[in-house]
Amino acid sequence: EVKFDNITKRIKTLCEGLDARFIDPVPITQKVVEGFYSGMSTSEVDTLAAETCAYMSQRHHDFSTLAARIAVSNLHKNTSGSMSETARTLYEYKDKQGRSAALIADKVWEFIRSNAAEIDAAMDYARDFDYDYFGFKTLERSYLLRVHGKIVERPQHMLMRVACGIHTGDLPAALETYDLMSRRRFTHATPTLFNAGTPEPQMSSCFLLTMKEDSIDGIYDTLRQCALISKTAGGIGVAISNVRAKGSYVRGTNGYSNGLVPMLRNFNETA
Repeated sequence: EVKFDNITKRIKTLCEGLDARFIDPVPITQKVVEGFYSGMSTSEVDTLAAETCAYMSQRHHDFSTLAARIAVSNLHKNTSGSMSETARTLYEYKDKQGRSAALIADKVWEFIRSNAAEIDAAMDYARDFDYDYFGFKTLERSYLLRVHGKIVERPQHMLMRVACGIHTGDLPAALETYDLMSRRRFTHATPTLFNAGTPEPQMSSCFLLTMKEDSIDGIYDTLRQCALISKTAGGIGVAISNVRAKGSYVRGTNGYSNGLVPMLRNFNETA
């Protein structure tokens, strides 16, 4: 059973520094309760409260801040407060068939395990609250690693994973990189945030290709390259000027080319 007063109290604790003329926990709770259904968990209540506040952000921007705080607090409630424990969970992950399917690379896990005390001490989870609601939900949706569909990383875990993936073997550099990213002095591109520290650490953003040749083999070999790049979040540009135009004669079949559009549909659907 989730009580009205408990929801109000939880929201109130996250309202510090917000404009009290606009942000009143009681009306927010009333709106949240309107969306209740039987059997809701406290995490589902938090999700509903965050969505409610995000919807109300048209009234005042502090509602968006409160929405982010609720969402981050909910994630913290359901994840480990230790980077080394989180890395262990990711490293020891097994798929539904019980087969080992580590989400952290061997060398990166060994680096984190060997320096667990220093790495755990460097973490500052309060900085997770610096994200706005849209940014945090984007991280939740696409960037934070999951185990059996459940998010196990916090934003700070992701940043430390990236830092350790890039600077494996160099603890001072890893900690400095984490601190700078955590304080939002700079960020890496999406493929790096996705893949650094994992068994497939493809960290490049952009790939420029030329069609291998104007033939079935050449076109589909290039398509295969695009698929492999897209698999690990690389962006792709392909030069296709060497492919014949629509209506061009095809000597091998005594037919005529359908042109670029049908071919490009395949590329568009693949990558």
